[in-house]
Amino acid sequence: MKKFSNIYIIGVVALLLSLGMTSCTDYLDKEPDSDVNPETAFRNFNNFQGFVEEIYNCIPNKESCYWCTTFNWGEDEIMNAGGGDTHVTAHFDLGDYRHWYDEEDKGGQQSWLNRPGSNPTSTNKFDHSLAGHAWYCIRKANLGLENLDKMTDATKEEKNFIKGQLLFFRAWWHHQQMEWWGGLPYIDTVLPSDNVPQLPRLSFRECAERCAADYREAADLLPDNWDNSTVGKKTMGKNDMRITKVCALGYLGKVLLWAASPLNVVGAKMGALKSGETYKYDAELAKRAAEALGEALAHVEAGLTPYSLAEFKYAEDDAKNRPGYGIYDHIAAKGSSSNFSDIFRTTGQSWKVPGTVEAIMRGPGTEMNGSNWNFAKLWGPKVGNIVEHDAIIHMPTANYITYAYGMANGEPIVLADGSLNPNSGFDPTHPYADRDPRFYHDIVFDGFKYILSEPTGGDKPLKVYQYMEMFTGGNMVPTGVPARNADGSRTGYFCQKLVPHQSNKVDGMYNWGGALSCYLPYMRLADIYLLYAEAGAAAQGPNYKSSKSPITAEQAINALRDRVGAGHVANRFLGDQKKFIDEVRRERACELAFEGFRWQDLQRWLLLTEYPYNIKTRQEFKRVGNYDYENKDPRYAEVTGWSETTIVERNLQTKHYLLPLKEKDVYLYKEFGQNPGW
Repeated sequence: MKKFSNIYIIGVVALLLSLGMTSCTDYLDKEPDSDVNPETAFRNFNNFQGFVEEIYNCIPNKESCYWCTTFNWGEDEIMNAGGGDTHVTAHFDLGDYRHWYDEEDKGGQQSWLNRPGSNPTSTNKFDHSLAGHAWYCIRKANLGLENLDKMTDATKEEKNFIKGQLLFFRAWWHHQQMEWWGGLPYIDTVLPSDNVPQLPRLSFRECAERCAADYREAADLLPDNWDNSTVGKKTMGKNDMRITKVCALGYLGKVLLWAASPLNVVGAKMGALKSGETYKYDAELAKRAAEALGEALAHVEAGLTPYSLAEFKYAEDDAKNRPGYGIYDHIAAKGSSSNFSDIFRTTGQSWKVPGTVEAIMRGPGTEMNGSNWNFAKLWGPKVGNIVEHDAIIHMPTANYITYAYGMANGEPIVLADGSLNPNSGFDPTHPYADRDPRFYHDIVFDGFKYILSEPTGGDKPLKVYQYMEMFTGGNMVPTGVPARNADGSRTGYFCQKLVPHQSNKVDGMYNWGGALSCYLPYMRLADIYLLYAEAGAAAQGPNYKSSKSPITAEQAINALRDRVGAGHVANRFLGDQKKFIDEVRRERACELAFEGFRWQDLQRWLLLTEYPYNIKTRQEFKRVGNYDYENKDPRYAEVTGWSETTIVERNLQTKHYLLPLKEKDVYLYKEFGQNPGW
């Protein structure tokens, strides 16, 4: 493939406005053999698909693009003091958004947005990033589209599949950038390398319409299921990461919904929660979004696709018959055909890429044992070296857990404005009882048995940490200056949604024998249900049903709650469009928690700057009595003094609704201007 890929590697961003380019000179210094030979590169499907495969290879792995990466930048997560203070998460809390790129030449902490030296042909997970590849892949898609007529030795289906993928990727790489930096030039042709372009930045809506046109055409050309096509049968069983009709429709709906959202209707401003402008959508755009998303759901419901909602069925007990531990330990119930946990990680499956039946959009997975060295050891306590290696911990904030994870009856604990819901049934003396089942799957809380195996040998001292003490003054809580147990939890919780708690020194799931593989999909089926519900709610309300969908907006939310066994949306939220939108947003916060979408959601809803979405808190409480955590379910333990203490308040301004562009890029030409306030 080297013969026809060098032009892209050297030319990478001949657009001269790449978020990751260095200079015009780099592009002009081409190698002698860097020109594509159209007589061979584009002649048949196999050759052309090889050309397209490099774009797939460029999709960054959010979790594993660096040794200790970060990707949750809303109010959902905080990192430990000390080790985590250098990471993007902490800098975003301070309003230092330039940190998304300003460490690129300093060897500092980096994220999937920016990796210096990104290499599109590399199979090393560290060599890929959004800013490093976006314009390169857009150029590559345009080059392929301009050479479709060279594909003479191919069937109509083969030509359609190539064109559909190229159109999708042209839109997708624009779309991914727009969510962070706003409207950009939309490049739909191969720009000459010897001229500085003068393409102005478009508005988000203008860009979205261009993306939408490409997504729509791609959806019309791509199959529901590659395995059921003549082309796909040649690679039967190896097509689960390829772009499909439903994927294109999902992103079509998503880009239109983003354009219809308050940020792009009202503009960046403060006070949108109080003024009610957080609910101001473009209803017509929202309807168009719902039509596309409804069409995607119709194809899924008709059984035309390989996608379905993964089952949320867990054993009632663990191997020692302790009640509740099936869900805590992610032990699937006997006979379940798929596992919700496997959307995010697999273990004991020969490092199979996670996603199961629900992942719709993924990039290349990690190599064997690849999750071990940078991701699987970032979520649990470092106290006593329970979780080994880097002193970095991603932990959920208390306020996010209170907001997102409501009650099993479907009621929220707090409402959108932060006030308590008097109808929730939440009991502050038994705060872990009767919660949404996803809470027990995702969250490590007080009394949780974190270490399952009995510590032996040199690990015997870890016995005291086997059951988490997250109460005020507990052995997992930092106290004093310098802090005792600084490597415990700042918030009173740990997260195990993405990495199971057995990833610790004693249980050893992150070791080679555990075959633990972690990967976050860019889009999964639950997201399409959520996007459809929001688009319908914005267009009309809970009863909205697109012309192509088998379900209403309300039914889309309840489908996700039915999956986990949580109660439906309460009737009093169905008679008020704004209150229903609040419940749709909360469902999104719960279902997609810690998957890297929260910053964009707060951004487009104009909530990044608003209380209570601009704080991060710790849970305070004391235990009551001597509860038998070893033999009883920790969710029913009694506590007292249940309250929250603010750890961080994010003093953000309107400029923080978009990330700044790199300074060296905005000086390329005057039409490519910086984002407001930067």
